[in-house]
Parts: sequence; structure tokens; C-alpha cells
Amino acid sequence: MDEDTDIDTVASLLGDDCARTILEATAAEALSATELAERCSVSGPTVYRRLETLREEELVAEQTRAGEDGHHYKVYTATLDRAVVDLTEDGFEIRLTRRGRMADRFTEFVEDLR
Repeated sequence: MDEDTDIDTVASLLGDDCARTILEATAAEALSATELAERCSVSGPTVYRRLETLREEELVAEQTRAGEDGHHYKVYTATLDRAVVDLTEDGFEIRLTRRGRMADRFTEFVEDLR
């Protein structure tokens, strides 16, 4: 598990219907908070709270897009690829695999060549 990853927070998020719906929906396409609120059937503030926690745990990424009207808005994409929970003598351990952006994966590839 990453040192920054809190197993209680991640378990809570994965146990939350709204957070799971956000992750599932944004795994297929980038969506705005408004679109996510509609899919989750919850208020905008509820979606924003979940998005903030998901972002803090690096389970979603945030991007800014320009709308047709010239205004900018944010869209969210799931970065979580896999979560594995193991029970050990010391308690539970969680391993998260995150989807990297293509640019980040290329940078990691080049750095590994050195």
C-alpha cells in the first residue's frame, strides 16, 4: 500500500454507493460533477465531497475542459485500476493499482531505461 493511502478511507469509499458509481462511470468516460450527480441521484455538494476525497486518494483525476459557450468546467476520470485487500497477521493490507496518464507512463518508461 502507498504510504499516503489510508485503508480506512479507501474501504469507506469503496463501500459508498455514490463513490462506487462515480468510479464506475468515470472508468468509461470523463464526466462533469453535474453529470455524476445525475447518475448518482444525489446533490451536487454530495458529489463534490466524494470527488474531493477520491481525488485526495488519487482514485480520480481532474481535468479542465472548455465548453462550447467558452466557459471552462472540470471533468473527472477514474485512475483506480485495481484494489486488492489481503488479510495478514498484522491486519488488512490494501494494494491499489492506478491507471497512469499516457504522458506519465512514458516518463516512467524513459526513467526506467536510465
